[in-house]
Amino acid sequence: MSSPIRVTVWGEYRHEKKNPKVAEIYPDGMHNTIAGFLGKQTDFTLRTATLDQPEHGLGGNVLDETDVLVWWGHMAHGEVADEVVARVKTRVLEGMGLIVLHSGHYAKIFKALMGTTCSLKWRESTDKERLWNLMPSHPITQGIGDYFEIPQEEMYGEPFGIPTPDELLFVSWFTGGEVFRSGATWYRGNGRVFYFRPGHETYPTYHQSEVQTVITNAVRWAHTGVRIADVCPNSPPLEPLPEDAEAASRPTEGFK
Repeated sequence: MSSPIRVTVWGEYRHEKKNPKVAEIYPDGMHNTIAGFLGKQTDFTLRTATLDQPEHGLGGNVLDETDVLVWWGHMAHGEVADEVVARVKTRVLEGMGLIVLHSGHYAKIFKALMGTTCSLKWRESTDKERLWNLMPSHPITQGIGDYFEIPQEEMYGEPFGIPTPDELLFVSWFTGGEVFRSGATWYRGNGRVFYFRPGHETYPTYHQSEVQTVITNAVRWAHTGVRIADVCPNSPPLEPLPEDAEAASRPTEGFK
């Protein structure tokens, strides 16, 4: 029997403490709501971490014991310590999966892995979001039809300052007419990254079944099962190279 996928759900956990509307929707925090539905999967083990914990909850052996990290941040991207970002980036390059949700597009870790601005247009209003499934055969989109709708969500619009995705899975349309690349994957080193747009804190998005299905599928997709540390070795040839014998026969003194 294979080992369970070790999932850490990281949440900023600030809006829930400051905004009564958010607290009503997510009384235990968005991170716990996400961990709650992921924890129903028998092949996952769950832990959570938040911004205000020591080392943002990602110190000690937490990252070593994480196969897939789910990240939600918004109002305090700048408070995430650079040394923690560097640790997370190293783990992704070694093979850890990273799922970045909604406003995490502006998180330091997402920018570090994308190498671009990750900027976009936005509007918090009464938009409906329709997410079109562009790759119905992809593991992340299993259980999703041609599209699904979120009755009310924050609008994100193009241009989205990301590198061209390795796979574009969802495109969103909003009532105001905008479109957005709302589900995309990238391969970074030995790790996998998935960005998924829905999840503004003042809407009950993470209680919606289709959103839960996508994130659950994404955890399984992002799990590589490997950890390969970065090295840059001097590598001897597997077989003798012809030029080696020729070089050994050349005189060294006075040779130019």
